[in-house]
Amino acid sequence: MNSPLCERPIFHRLEHRVQTHIFLCVLAYHLLVAIEKLFLEAGIHTSWATLREELTTHQVVTVVLPASNGDVLKIRRGSTPEPRHKEIYESLHIPSEVMKPVRTWVRAIVNE
Repeated sequence: MNSPLCERPIFHRLEHRVQTHIFLCVLAYHLLVAIEKLFLEAGIHTSWATLREELTTHQVVTVVLPASNGDVLKIRRGSTPEPRHKEIYESLHIPSEVMKPVRTWVRAIVNE
């Protein structure tokens, strides 16, 4: 089960943490199987590892713009998806705009 999830060995000392870890691994595995099943139903024969590799180029970026008064505007948004990314998202019924732009102002601290 660890190979498709790329899971590293994690050593827990408390029983409830071990149980939680196993539960999350099984849950993640079921999610991967469901994703692969959706692709098979759409006629696309590919593995999770291939999908993951293809999606690594669709990234989220943060642009940092300093203002003259010392404030900083941070804009976080997803890059434009490539045609293959759009095909993957359509097969999974996910919108190609994976996140809306987030604008955050960081105010300058003024020492008085």
